[in-house]
Amino acid sequence: MAKKPTRSRSGSTRRSAAPKPRSSRSSKARKQSRGALWRWRLLQLSIIGAAVLIAWMFYLNAVVRERFEGQRFTVPARVYSEAQELYAGAPVSADQVESLLQALGYRQTGDLGQSGRYLRRGQTLSVHTRSFDFWDNPEPARRLELDFSQGSLANMVTTAGQPVLVARLDPLFIGQIYPGSGEDRLLLPLDEVPQSLIDGLIAVEDRRFYQHWGISPVGIARALWANVTSASIAQGGSTLTQQLVKNMYLTADQTLWRKGNEALMALLMEWHYSKEQILEAYINEIYIGQQGRRSINGFGLGAQFFFGSPLRSLNIHQQALLVGLIKGPSYYNPRRNPDQAMARRNVVLSVWREAGVITQAEYDRALASGLDISDVPGDASYPAFMDLVRRQLDQGYRRQDLLAEGLTIFTTLDPLAQNHLETVLPNGLAALETSYNLNNDTLEGAAIVTRPSTGDVLAITGGRKPELAGFNRALDARRQVGSLMKPAVYLAALEAGYTLATPVSDAPVQVASADGDLWEPRNFDMDSHGSPLLVDAFSNSYNQATARLGMEVGLAEVFDVIDRLGVSERLPAVPSVMLGAVDLSPFHVAQMYQTIAGNGFYSPLNAIRAVVHPNNGVLQRFDLQVEQRFAPEQMYLIQEALHRVTLEGTARSLQWRLPQSWWLAGKTGTTDDNRDAWFAGYSSDRQAVVWVGRDGNEPTPLTGSSGALPIWADIMAGLKPNQERRGQPATVVRVPVNAQGAQVSERCDNQRVLPFLAGSEPPERRGCSGSPDPSSEDEGGGWWQRLFN
Repeated sequence: MAKKPTRSRSGSTRRSAAPKPRSSRSSKARKQSRGALWRWRLLQLSIIGAAVLIAWMFYLNAVVRERFEGQRFTVPARVYSEAQELYAGAPVSADQVESLLQALGYRQTGDLGQSGRYLRRGQTLSVHTRSFDFWDNPEPARRLELDFSQGSLANMVTTAGQPVLVARLDPLFIGQIYPGSGEDRLLLPLDEVPQSLIDGLIAVEDRRFYQHWGISPVGIARALWANVTSASIAQGGSTLTQQLVKNMYLTADQTLWRKGNEALMALLMEWHYSKEQILEAYINEIYIGQQGRRSINGFGLGAQFFFGSPLRSLNIHQQALLVGLIKGPSYYNPRRNPDQAMARRNVVLSVWREAGVITQAEYDRALASGLDISDVPGDASYPAFMDLVRRQLDQGYRRQDLLAEGLTIFTTLDPLAQNHLETVLPNGLAALETSYNLNNDTLEGAAIVTRPSTGDVLAITGGRKPELAGFNRALDARRQVGSLMKPAVYLAALEAGYTLATPVSDAPVQVASADGDLWEPRNFDMDSHGSPLLVDAFSNSYNQATARLGMEVGLAEVFDVIDRLGVSERLPAVPSVMLGAVDLSPFHVAQMYQTIAGNGFYSPLNAIRAVVHPNNGVLQRFDLQVEQRFAPEQMYLIQEALHRVTLEGTARSLQWRLPQSWWLAGKTGTTDDNRDAWFAGYSSDRQAVVWVGRDGNEPTPLTGSSGALPIWADIMAGLKPNQERRGQPATVVRVPVNAQGAQVSERCDNQRVLPFLAGSEPPERRGCSGSPDPSSEDEGGGWWQRLFN
């Protein structure tokens, strides 16, 4: 029977205490239960953590493999100029070739053992050219002796005295298309990297590269000890693999999370790929310099950027500098900090000697060598030309391909012509401002140089500050062209049966439009000139005669000629277009005159020669495209008229500005209030168009003859165009005519010989006075006639 609880004197109930041994056993059980619970939770957390880690490893693995096996590097399209061809008789001087070599990053030195070097002695250049893989054929590196005479290359031989028929200098790198992140590199396979550079890289950056699996405990411990003892971050424990992972996938943040991911990804990279694959990727990825917004990545581009030579041609001291730059590309930049760069290079050389990478003799020679840095990084900046290249590429290539596929774009740019153009235009504008007492920097201009036979754009500048990107006046400035449109009117007349000797009226003319407005053009001198011959009305740029002629021929015929000449812009169907009351860019004008200079064959102006893929070869060749749009006879006649402009017309000052022996043709253009001054002209192998004016379209004191023509003449003087003249068509004859356009004897005074389409020449033979004269061929004229009458 259970005992009842007893009460205390205070009245409270008191229970008897539980047995002591039973209480001890319960406490122990509770402790065991809590321990088991914690162990179970720890196991759960471990399982979850392992699962998360495994999942994260799968993710990192996918990240590593996707980029390493896919589009490993972002390689923008690289754009190169046309290559300078060297051959006996080439119209280039020693000064021009030396200037080009310097722009390409060649160094003048007495030691020509390395490509990218040259030595000048008077009119002789000794050059060790670089090899280059062009789109058509590879060009080998070779040592050449170039002898110049009277502004041309007289002789070219090897150092052994063997004549060389033709050689090409490597093209000038002129920029990138859609650089994206700004990274640039030249991808190289590992077998094209010097073994001394590979061994030296490992000796400096990761001596246990071939022993570890992505991370090096020994290296980490060594770096940790150095950092602890120095109380700073004196060393890093990263392997080459970890450095590659950081550069390719991660940021440079000094956090445990980033370092942990770096280690895991390094292990995964080593698991999947060979040491050689990792080393090749590192050599192409490593960052070693900066040029503006363009980063220099990889040893291949670094060799070209700093030394102007391919990587395989570098000497030991140059290789050591490239490896030394890894530690601090900015601090050790040899162009900005040569002393620091030299000290770092010597440290690398010392490490190489101790590691057995180089011998003591190689170390001594390298230590005694200078930095050997090229003066310029071997590229140029031609924003106006690059603008044209981008626009033409946009018509056939996707942006992502231009961004990352590593395409090589070979263009038509002539560096010598481009540099000359960029010098002449600013100087010419400044000279005009001085001559006409204009404020400085008030005039603007644009110019373009092409090759008539192919339509190649050789040079282009969009303003008086050609080095600056921005508004490209050569492509985008729409300005009235004035008399530059007149060849279309006269060509339409020639096709309609007119001849160069046809008299045309220069009397005042009025043309009523559909809305009742009158168009009443006047000549520049505000005078009329009777009935000049068609060739004289054209060469003197008579507006009244041109307007009458165009109305006689018909607007439809004139606009048809404008279209066939290559003017693709939609023009208003009004008579004033015949006198140039229409806005076109210098590029449009160049396309129009290209058809004339090309002997009636239309060739679209083009800035690209070929597009090459690094793996798939030539993707596209921009071969010559021609379409005959005019008969050769009529084109020969309009070319004669344009030639007469330079002899006796509005461009006759060319007779003293340039050698009189040169065959030139062209047309001046001036708009109302002299707001625009133009000259478009050509020789047999060069065409140039120049515009001068003000961006705000304000009047100027300049005409085409006084403003644009002097600059055009200076451009052509530097280009030294070929003087070969096209042959006369068999169906064209030349006969002498007098001022009235009648056929006369060659012995008459003041007669001129003009070309005619056979059968269209003046039918009657007249005496020198102009009256009918049926006498025999003995009949002469002028003083001859008076002497023997």
